[in-house]
Amino acid sequence: MTHDPKISPKAVLLSVSLGQFMVPIMFTSVGVALPSMGRELAASAPQLALVEQLYALSLAMSILTFGRLGDVIGRGRVYVAGLVVFTVMTASLGFARGIESLIVQRFVQGLGAAMLLSGSMALVSDVFPAGVRGRMIGIVSAVTYAGLTLGPILGGAVTSRFGWRYVFWLAAPLGITALTVCLARMRGEPSPGSKEPMDWRGSLVYASGVAAFMLGAAHAGEGWRSAALIAAGLALLALFVVLEKRLAAPLLDIGLLTRNRFFSLSCLAAMGMYAAAYGVTFFMSLYLQFARGLSPREAGLVLLIQPLLQFLVSPAAGRLSDKRSPGGLANAGMLLCTAGLIGCAVSVAPDAPLLTTACELALVGLGSGLFVTPNVVAIMGSVEPRRYGVASGMIGTMRTLGLVLSMTTATLVFSLVMGGEAVTARTLPGFLTSMRACLIAYSLFAGCGLLFSMGRGKAAGP
Repeated sequence: MTHDPKISPKAVLLSVSLGQFMVPIMFTSVGVALPSMGRELAASAPQLALVEQLYALSLAMSILTFGRLGDVIGRGRVYVAGLVVFTVMTASLGFARGIESLIVQRFVQGLGAAMLLSGSMALVSDVFPAGVRGRMIGIVSAVTYAGLTLGPILGGAVTSRFGWRYVFWLAAPLGITALTVCLARMRGEPSPGSKEPMDWRGSLVYASGVAAFMLGAAHAGEGWRSAALIAAGLALLALFVVLEKRLAAPLLDIGLLTRNRFFSLSCLAAMGMYAAAYGVTFFMSLYLQFARGLSPREAGLVLLIQPLLQFLVSPAAGRLSDKRSPGGLANAGMLLCTAGLIGCAVSVAPDAPLLTTACELALVGLGSGLFVTPNVVAIMGSVEPRRYGVASGMIGTMRTLGLVLSMTTATLVFSLVMGGEAVTARTLPGFLTSMRACLIAYSLFAGCGLLFSMGRGKAAGP
């Protein structure tokens, strides 16, 4: 924990919270605006897909690198630079005159998002002592869920009333506010940096591996090219591990994963949670409208149950993790999430009671809200302060890989069961079969996450 009087912990919390709100809202709100973008910019469907994919791709490729860079040169510097890049790109995206420039700017915006996310939890851990750190991380987690939840709602409302460009223009002031708070109340550096050399070769190999894997996963089931990309990505990531073992100052200290069982299993548990819970909203949205006959508005209200509980539970889970074992809380959360997913898989049917579905979504929301914050507290508490940046980057990496695994599973199952057919009354039985298969897979992911969470034991301390 830093004691620099030039740094206001409350200002750091406010700035980090604004950043954590902006990044997910820019991911979920833009998806709603894509049809309007396509019409105005005469963009094809593959080009519009790139607007979504490249944001997530650049974030996943670089978040670990920026986490390590923060440990080397100072996390505050990387975070402020990320705020500048992200805010400038957010504002400039509203002025895009062609789909090509919009795609490039979204990629750069993703780099800014990676710089923000890689340092967020590390900065909070730097400026708050262990006794209150969980509560602060809980606040940041709640704000993140708020961004994920409000993104589609605000994106749709703003696009309908003002046009898609205002989705970016109205978000930019949040970045300006966060940057102003940093410059005014964070005049020192929470972490001075280790001054160790930066492993740029490892960064390149890692980024290439993640890019190949994610691009292959995004087109899973479309032929041999996707399989080749996934194989190439895994091979590059294996090469990355081999190279990192030989370096005195690696991008990722492999020993952190092999010697620190608590850290590595906590990270794997996080990936299991995100892989299990992320795709539920996608399936349930289609299920409630096509199988249950609900209107989009009615389906949206039911779907709000899960993120709303995540938002409400996260701060409370953070406070509890300051007073008792965060590992035990995370175990309970993962158990609830697993139970909710198993219930969803068992009860999938056109005539299933709506109350049953709502209760199952509530279990998933309650469980994930109870898991995420204590798990982050556990991860950050298991490493030395000089490794906070890498630990924060690993949290972001596990989140992204979990999301990719979740959607890749959905893509593969849909491709195998339904081919290229849309969800209609005629294809509803095939959709329900696909949904049940995916929910079973998600239950297995959650079960694996539960085993990882329970198997980590107690932290030995950083």
